[in-house]
Amino acid sequence: MRLLLVEDDRMIGDSLRAALRAEGHAVDWVRDLAAAAAAWGSETFDLVLLDLNLPPGGPADAPPAWRDGLALLHAQRARGDDTPVIVLSARDATADRILGLDEGADDYLAKPFEFDELLARMRAVGRRRSGRAQTQLRHGDLVLDPATRQVTLAGAPVLLSGREFAVLEALMQRPGALLSRAQLEDRLYGWGDAVESNAVPVYIHQLRRKLGEGRIGTVRGVGYFLAEPGA
Repeated sequence: MRLLLVEDDRMIGDSLRAALRAEGHAVDWVRDLAAAAAAWGSETFDLVLLDLNLPPGGPADAPPAWRDGLALLHAQRARGDDTPVIVLSARDATADRILGLDEGADDYLAKPFEFDELLARMRAVGRRRSGRAQTQLRHGDLVLDPATRQVTLAGAPVLLSGREFAVLEALMQRPGALLSRAQLEDRLYGWGDAVESNAVPVYIHQLRRKLGEGRIGTVRGVGYFLAEPGA
């Protein structure tokens, strides 16, 4: 997934970004409300991880546009933005959780939290948003488990690198849909990452070698799609 991490604490932000990248996610990290609003309003993200107690940012002489992350979330929802949001906050009172959820958060996790729990909640939000109850992604005899990061083909394990897994997961989340090279790059790279010009074709080639040539189709100049089994 491509994630927007909104967190002003450098230690927490550094550790979360590193851990999420190690799980194969592309992470863009901002540290104040102004930067969060700018990123959120101009880029497309699969999920926002939102702290609430944030500095305003922006020009020093400008009045703050939002008092906190909750007000920013309210503004985003009011303008029709439906990007999934998990609040990560030290505000752990029941009233705070209720308010966060009522303002439009998809989930609310109080600090401190276990990283594995965050990953599980991210997967749950993803399933709800896609209308999928099953924990695994299936396409014929190809099975991908986001929780264990395991892939099997006809019951046999398939060993994939982190980025191969990310590309395959993106395709399996929308079977049959055409995903452009740029869309797949967004799943692999965050801001500041060096994007190799031929990275996506290389990962597609590697996946075809491991899964079989007929699994992933190409529409030249448009993108890639997960082919129907036996097609």
